[in-house]
Amino acid sequence: MSPRKAATPQPSEEIGGGVSASPEPDTQSDTSGHKDGDTRMENSSRQDEEDEAVKLPGSAPAPSAVPAPPAFVPKPPLIALGYMLASLIVALTQGLGLSFLTVNLQQVAGPLGVTTNEAAWLMAAYVFPNASLGLFLFKIRAQYGIRNFAEIAIVIYVLVSIAHLWANDFTSAMILRFFAGAAAAPLSSLAFLYMIEVFPPQQKLTIGQALALTAIALPTPVAGLLSPGLLDLGDWATFNMLELGLSLISLAFIYLLPLTAAPRMKVMQWMDYVSFTFLAISMGCFAAALTLGRLYWWTEAPWLGWMMAVGVASGMICAVIELNRRNHLIDIRWITSREIIHFAGILLLFRILLSEQSSGAINMLRQLGLLNDQLQGLYWVILLGSLGAGAFCAWLSRPGRAEIIHATSLLLLAIGSYMDSHSTVLTRPEQMYFSQFLVSFAMGLFLPPAMAVGFAAALQRGLVYILSFLAVFLATQKVGGYLGSALFGSFVTWREQFHSFRIISRLNPTDPMLTARLQQYGAAFARVTQDGNLRSIQGASQLSKLIQSQAYVLAYNDAFLMTSIMALIALACLCVHMAWRHRPLFLKPRSAATPVAVNS
Repeated sequence: MSPRKAATPQPSEEIGGGVSASPEPDTQSDTSGHKDGDTRMENSSRQDEEDEAVKLPGSAPAPSAVPAPPAFVPKPPLIALGYMLASLIVALTQGLGLSFLTVNLQQVAGPLGVTTNEAAWLMAAYVFPNASLGLFLFKIRAQYGIRNFAEIAIVIYVLVSIAHLWANDFTSAMILRFFAGAAAAPLSSLAFLYMIEVFPPQQKLTIGQALALTAIALPTPVAGLLSPGLLDLGDWATFNMLELGLSLISLAFIYLLPLTAAPRMKVMQWMDYVSFTFLAISMGCFAAALTLGRLYWWTEAPWLGWMMAVGVASGMICAVIELNRRNHLIDIRWITSREIIHFAGILLLFRILLSEQSSGAINMLRQLGLLNDQLQGLYWVILLGSLGAGAFCAWLSRPGRAEIIHATSLLLLAIGSYMDSHSTVLTRPEQMYFSQFLVSFAMGLFLPPAMAVGFAAALQRGLVYILSFLAVFLATQKVGGYLGSALFGSFVTWREQFHSFRIISRLNPTDPMLTARLQQYGAAFARVTQDGNLRSIQGASQLSKLIQSQAYVLAYNDAFLMTSIMALIALACLCVHMAWRHRPLFLKPRSAATPVAVNS
């Protein structure tokens, strides 16, 4: 289930300052300094035709070679540690904004005076620009330089964080969340670049990438660990204060520790803005609809259908524009090739399966009435699992090992999900420590080798293919993450209705045990009211809540078991694929057996 690997290129130092696809230098000598007039006219007309585009690798040599990036110079240990710390701080800065909302949606809804479903619009406003903006910022970074890009991006995020201090109502908070999502998009790229900056070229796509993706995955468990203490200090405004403080620290790091500057290229065209507008609308609509769909329910809110229809229409317009352009923003034909569809399917499947943790175990425990301060141990386990997976992947990740790492990840995910499928209403975080450690470890193992294989294949082809790969990656990871949460949550809701109906249908009103249980629940309200009918109603309500809790646990168990089965099926397909790719090793003709002489 891994795409056919091309020979992994040795990335140049320009990766440290933002990957750029510089045209290959003209290898033909020009020692005489004279060319005939026809050749000059031909070169001039060719330049006029391509004045809007940058030559891609593999095309005809450019009239003037782009200067090569500076050679890699190892940094002193303390400076290298500073770059890695900067990557960690920037990663936390860009991720904690959405993670605080996800972990504390009810606590945010209260001070704003809205329901939980209405507060979810803050998440939708955040993900709408964030889902796709990183793709376009890649081109901006290549044209205007990594230094200018980094300084402007962090200043914008600081200004948005300061504006949050005056957001006292729901409307202003939602507007600022939209701009926060846009401002956070470039920070994830900066976190990635700061981490790989300290590694030599041959380690950027292995050790550096594994550590960078690990840092980007930390905000969710960190948000769960910090939330109880921050809420004790105040309401949701304390989250904004922490974001502001981290953004100021990131600002200092970015100005003190410059990234290696890659050669600039003129890559922006006016049609890029048109194509990206439709692409952003498409990905944003899908991300917002998938975030809100399971809360408002898919068939109950007509505007969800209209939002998805707009997303489909915008995506089709973008595809039509790109198919008819000579210089693409993204290459639709390459994206729809068999290898890339295979690769995107793998990424999407893993992303859906990994929703078991964020939308499964933690949500089940919250459904049972546990709060963030009671989930501290579980968040520590998830954090340790992510860190351990990142270190293990950095140590093990080498070209050619992606399939083995993915098989290990699927096996761990299947085991952890199966263990979780035996939960009961008495299950507490301590019983899920080992299983959730396996799931978080599997999550950290999967992404680095998958991204390294796809990125290396795109890096060989040029800037257009890197942008196309980023489009696939963002669609499968960001939109795919929301799709996984939506599918998992919708499946749980459907199964909860099924189990609730089955439990209620088996209750017999004349059963003396049921009557005694209702009286017991009603007696608990004897100190509150002396009305027997009211106590009976309260007892029935209490029983209904217990039935719903039991039904939810059974529904989550079904979802965990389904995740485990899907992981095993994916593992079996991966093993078959690996056996097919390496079939020459198994089908080698055996050497003729040497006849054994028989003594007469």
